[in-house]
Amino acid sequence: MFLYKIEIEMEDTSAHLILLAETDEKAFSFVESHVARHYIKMPVLKSVAIVEKKRTEVGSGYLIPQS
Repeated sequence: MFLYKIEIEMEDTSAHLILLAETDEKAFSFVESHVARHYIKMPVLKSVAIVEKKRTEVGSGYLIPQS
């Protein structure tokens, strides 16, 4: 399993999604469902990119600084 940091660009904003998945393909397949759960109206996704990928182990994580 891998821990992914995924950058999502939408029409009006951007976001980072931290996600646990077995492969890159599975990670991408989960993105829309996570975005849909967060917003009342599904935003248009302009781009989705994996920016970091780590093997999972105790203590794995990401620091996401405020912009």
